[in-house]
Amino acid sequence: IHTIANIVKTVEGVKLLDIDPGKATNRTVITFVGEPEKVIEAAFRLIRKASELIDMSKQTGEHPRFGATDVCPLVPIANISMEETAAYAHMLGKRVGEELGISGYFYENAATSEDRKNLATVRSGEYEGLKEKFSKPDWKPDFGPTVYNTQVKKSGVIAISARDFLIAYNVNLNSTSTRRANAIAFDIRENGRIKMVNGKKVLDTNGVPQKIPGKLKAVKGIGWFIEEYGVAQISYNLTNINVSPLHLVFDKTCERAQHRGIRVSGSELVGLVPKKVLIDAGVYFLK
Repeated sequence: IHTIANIVKTVEGVKLLDIDPGKATNRTVITFVGEPEKVIEAAFRLIRKASELIDMSKQTGEHPRFGATDVCPLVPIANISMEETAAYAHMLGKRVGEELGISGYFYENAATSEDRKNLATVRSGEYEGLKEKFSKPDWKPDFGPTVYNTQVKKSGVIAISARDFLIAYNVNLNSTSTRRANAIAFDIRENGRIKMVNGKKVLDTNGVPQKIPGKLKAVKGIGWFIEEYGVAQISYNLTNINVSPLHLVFDKTCERAQHRGIRVSGSELVGLVPKKVLIDAGVYFLK
């Protein structure tokens, strides 16, 4: 992990901010910052090193994934527009495809089509489903080889994006039940849950299952059991902290957990958050 992460330090002007490994997820979030061209160079070197050291055919973990460098989101912080950031994402993808022979997809603001915007859609089927994915005309990669080969078998593929801050945030429960953790996640997340009547899915006129939306917009969530802690956990992605701030997600999770006879026993950030997030939380709870 450190061999891969420290590669970014070889680019002058790039600062490595954080390395956050997860045991159960078997996944590490690496955060670094700098001027665009330098960040692109550092990301390229990191992707190359990860492809050399990680064999995806031997990788397992709780978190969805389909590549050695699973996702590489570029986040505009200051003095750069989202459009410019997307152009840098395309530049990086082109180079990864041409020089490393690694295939991949653009998502969020760098997506080449509307149906590729959502990371969960792009990553569906995960690493194990790549052979089938490559055979579908609709899922031809945006860059790199378009046929399943030995490089794909070893390194998988990569998703590259331009997007706003995304906060990865986990909430622990005093329960071991994944089912109950998922129930709380469905209460909160924007996508909600499938509508059921008498144990059967309610379908619309097109045969698509109807949804009961959750309480908070711009929130994705799933429940799982973390062996490391011996508890069930809800793993959230907060995609717009202006719409659903971190403190509100925590508070509503506590509320829904209590409603279901469970208590929240703690929470953890994966990676970093803007300082404003913590100040806003302080103001909210002081009130």
